[in-house]
Amino acid sequence: MFHDPICGMQVEESGSLRIKLADKTYYFCSEHCLKKFAGQNNIDNNRISLACPSQGVRWYKNKALIVSLALVVSVIASYLLPVLVPFRTYLLMYLKKIWWAVLLGLFLGGLIDHFIPREYISSILARPSKRAIFYSAILGFFVSACCHGILAISIELHKKGASNPAVVAFLLASPWANLTLAIMFIGFFGLIKALYIILSALVVAITTGLIYQFLESKDLIEKNKNIVSIEKDYSIIEDLKKRVGSYKLTPSQAADDIKGVFSGLILLADMVLWWVLIGIGLASLVAAYMPQHIFHNYMGPTPIGLLVTLALATVMEVCSEGTAPLAFEIYRQTQALGNAFVFLMAGVVTDYTEIGLLWVNVGKRVAIWLPIIAIPQVIILGILANIIFR
Repeated sequence: MFHDPICGMQVEESGSLRIKLADKTYYFCSEHCLKKFAGQNNIDNNRISLACPSQGVRWYKNKALIVSLALVVSVIASYLLPVLVPFRTYLLMYLKKIWWAVLLGLFLGGLIDHFIPREYISSILARPSKRAIFYSAILGFFVSACCHGILAISIELHKKGASNPAVVAFLLASPWANLTLAIMFIGFFGLIKALYIILSALVVAITTGLIYQFLESKDLIEKNKNIVSIEKDYSIIEDLKKRVGSYKLTPSQAADDIKGVFSGLILLADMVLWWVLIGIGLASLVAAYMPQHIFHNYMGPTPIGLLVTLALATVMEVCSEGTAPLAFEIYRQTQALGNAFVFLMAGVVTDYTEIGLLWVNVGKRVAIWLPIIAIPQVIILGILANIIFR
């Protein structure tokens, strides 16, 4: 398996889109990603077509379509099998609750993908300053990808010279403080509670990044050997002014922009939509068939309940968009927002995928410190949420 260098999705070598650059072959999940990569590396269209002719993705391999069909079949079967009626009821309740948030998030993600250059994010995160920590957490808001895609993007930023503390802050902030999830959280929890979750995720990311900077200054973690000096005269503001000044809204340009936004939307949907549907399906199963006393006895708004929730999230390997519905179900059953927050954040700070990726690609000490620093913050903020929103 390979990672798409643009979106981070896993792709297979067989039958995938690919292009060779400097004796290295890159694999892509879609033609949209390939063309974006080609534009970043000044590869002309002739080389694209010769190296990688356009290929269509077989419909039966589309994960979102497969999960959608499974849910549709379950709903149809519920009219014949009474045992499935509770599942159908909760599934339709979830779909009604967040369909607009998912569509709006995908649309805004398409806008960001098309109009915000990736170089802006990379250049800011590469600066070895305390501001880079704040920038990395805030700019994570504009990276609309699931946590599995964020892993590859984080490592790509590491390779481009982003400091290790900035990489960690970006990795912690992006899954829960990105635009798509923010809109989903508002649909699930309401504005105030959603803001608490998002701001708390940013606090954990920034605090952890600053602590990592201190550890780095004391040589207690590895330093990124890929860091290079950034041109002092480079200015994002000036580059943005040039782009805006040279932009001319013509019918042809408008058509290209619409196509670009739509391509970004489809790419994002391919990445996250099937996870959203899996999460909704799992949450519906839990709501329909798990006895309520299990939630109240073991996952209530108590310190023990928080630890049980933390343990449950640790062993679950579900993308962030899939975890959100499950977190809401925990909140709906227990009214413990702190437990829902811990369930969400634990998927990043304790997940073996994130820790293993840091261990192999960034540094062993960087990986070891992640749960040590982040878990206490998550638990404290979870307790605080249970107190505030009791």
